[in-house]
Amino acid sequence: MLGVQRKDHLLGLLASQGRVVAKEVATELGVSEDSIRRDLRELADAGLCIRVYGGALPVPPADAPLEQRATVATDSKQRVAAAAVRLIDRGSTIVLDAGTTTLAMARMLPHGADLTVITPSPAVALTAMEHSRARVLMIGGELHRHSGVAGGALALEAISRLAADRFFLGVTGIDPEHGLTTGELDDAVTKRALAARSVETFVLASAEKIGAVSRFPVLRLDEITGVIADPDDVSPLIASLHTA
Repeated sequence: MLGVQRKDHLLGLLASQGRVVAKEVATELGVSEDSIRRDLRELADAGLCIRVYGGALPVPPADAPLEQRATVATDSKQRVAAAAVRLIDRGSTIVLDAGTTTLAMARMLPHGADLTVITPSPAVALTAMEHSRARVLMIGGELHRHSGVAGGALALEAISRLAADRFFLGVTGIDPEHGLTTGELDDAVTKRALAARSVETFVLASAEKIGAVSRFPVLRLDEITGVIADPDDVSPLIASLHTA
């Protein structure tokens, strides 16, 4: 079987079975595991799969560019955002990460002027200003086109000077084994820095993120305060997560 045929077969397995186990596929096709791992590495480099130990997983829908993510699991994101907003205390300082669920939160914020919102997302900052009387602090830095979030050295310097009560974290994958993951390395670094400056960290878990795994690790599940899941999500994986 030619390399291009193997890759098509691997993509077919990802679509139909939701995973590829390199050892099993190598046995099935009568080729070496090294050949399958090389194929998976090339597919991952092309953004067509996520490599994990022993094989590969599909690219999560939440890893799509920001404008595409706006149409994914919108009802689930609204329910998660509503549950998260109920955790905001009066007079507190919160961090809203970049993302479509935090955008939904920004539209639901309490209207009191005693709330302080910190965010690395221009979109979230503008929405929070429009829909609440909260004090809004923007984290500066290089703006990444894919995620719409500020990052890099300037952002890390600013974050090191801040402190917050609660961080509402957005990721693209939430999995009991692989923890919290995201598709951009700089985003992962920024998210860890924000978590380190917050007393509590809650991850926003809309339906499309449960069981998904992205390329770069952010935090382990035991490093956060809780998972805010969609109350209507019936995924069996939710029972193995520390939900808020």
